[in-house]
Amino acid sequence: MTQYLDFEKQLADLEGKAGELRAMAEADGDVAEQAKALDDKAKARLKQLYKALSPWQKCQVARHPERPHCRDYVAELFTEFTPLAGDRNFADDHAVMGGLARLEGRPVVVIGHEKGHDTKTRLEHNFGMARPEGYRKAIRLMDLADRFRLPVVTLIDTPGAYPGKGAEERGQSEAIARSTQKCLQLGVPMVSVVVGEGGSGGAVGLATANRVAMLEHSVYSVISPEGCASILWKDSDKMREAAEALRLTAQDLRKLGVIDLIIPEPVGGAQRGPRETIRKVGAEIVEMIGTLEGMEATALRADRREKYVALGAKGLAS
Repeated sequence: MTQYLDFEKQLADLEGKAGELRAMAEADGDVAEQAKALDDKAKARLKQLYKALSPWQKCQVARHPERPHCRDYVAELFTEFTPLAGDRNFADDHAVMGGLARLEGRPVVVIGHEKGHDTKTRLEHNFGMARPEGYRKAIRLMDLADRFRLPVVTLIDTPGAYPGKGAEERGQSEAIARSTQKCLQLGVPMVSVVVGEGGSGGAVGLATANRVAMLEHSVYSVISPEGCASILWKDSDKMREAAEALRLTAQDLRKLGVIDLIIPEPVGGAQRGPRETIRKVGAEIVEMIGTLEGMEATALRADRREKYVALGAKGLAS
């Protein structure tokens, strides 16, 4: 059953009525015509809604529970996936998954945030909020990639790193900083795709790559709109204003030069065409890796350094 967002209420009514009429269509040809007319109206409404989403609406789409998650991309795009667990220090963090795999026959290391798809798995994966051991696991996998000269692919989908007491006691900020540092030090190609939420340092720790892409309706920001509103206005209900101010959409971030590429989504978002979305993401990952292959380790590090030293300059110049 389709889960509708707040701004999709009219669409839900149209599609619900069309579904009811289709159920009656076998006995009445006139009803079938009415159902088709409602379907056409719903498609037009869907296209109109997604043509001009506000930043806050994009946040809602990015968080949609039916969007494909990391495990879906891994299952569809990668073969011979061998998951690797644990940080060899404290524990295995299920909010970050990763391992060795092949992408169109090419060996790679893939790492990503996993939110889970139902109540049980969301709790197991801590809603995609990684603890320090998750970032230390990512560092271990990136070290492995560097040693064996394998490209690194990261899939970003997190509201942010876990802010709990235990995480702070085990060095959350240090682990994120080390993970970001490791991204910059890699002598192999690294590409990242924000497939849902890119929240704060929790995202940056896995997304400081040579090439960064975002899905059309994903978001990437220094803080969540709710968190920003709580700090600036002492009122989390100001999240719409905060979303506007944060310039967190793929379109804004492309203009600022923060990301390199926007990957289009089906009309209605990735949740309405998950397999189509996954195929598009896979094609872009292959292309991005292709542009980096053949570069020496020093050139790859220099490419990354230049990218992040210049971050924001494009937006300031305009």
